[in-house]
Amino acid sequence: MPDERVRPARPHHKLTDDGRRMREVLTYSRRGSRFTPKQAQAWEDYAERFWLPDEAVDEPGFSLAGMFGRTAPLVVEIGSGIGESTVELASARPDHDVLAFEVWRPGVAETLRRIGEAGLTNVRMLSVDAVWSMQQLVEPDSLAGLWVFFPDPWHKKKHHKRRLVTPEFAALAASRLAPGAEWRLATDWSDYAEQMVEVLDAEPLLTGGVVERWAERPVTKFERKGLAKDREITDLLYRRVEQ
Repeated sequence: MPDERVRPARPHHKLTDDGRRMREVLTYSRRGSRFTPKQAQAWEDYAERFWLPDEAVDEPGFSLAGMFGRTAPLVVEIGSGIGESTVELASARPDHDVLAFEVWRPGVAETLRRIGEAGLTNVRMLSVDAVWSMQQLVEPDSLAGLWVFFPDPWHKKKHHKRRLVTPEFAALAASRLAPGAEWRLATDWSDYAEQMVEVLDAEPLLTGGVVERWAERPVTKFERKGLAKDREITDLLYRRVEQ
């Protein structure tokens, strides 16, 4: 009998029909994985509690709600970095669960440290492909919010196809948001901001545009670097239309 389970979510693990590994165009790259001593300690202290191994999502019966052990409005963050925004925004929303996707393992460890030190119980982390997860693990019309802050701009033109915000992803994300739910984005690359607006304005399930800087979003180390290079920070807010 063929295996009827969903194909593995772990990056580069998609297979062709004859079993060969399929080359994928991914929206991220896996950078170095070496921990500092502080990150190594955070991993030891908190990974088992707040981070799920990649293979967990392939287990029969896996659900996002099961990660938290309760039923609560769910917010997804894609590309949480070192967790500065994740922890501050989750701290202000104890009645919401926050699922952060991050593939850079030292960033995961740093975020785990921040979660643990803040005493949060409403944040979990996954390092599997976020687009696949949005397709396979997130139910339609279910998300209370989506955060995408400073996604990789893939600034070389030949790499623009790897950017996260595309018409295909916009349609997917919009379908996963609950009616009225917010999608917050930020970027420090002006041409990516223009692409985001063009793509998201064209998605019929979304309404919104460029807004003033979101006051709740903390100024992160990454953002400060962009400002130091005189890059303009663009915040966007789109909502799933009511139907």
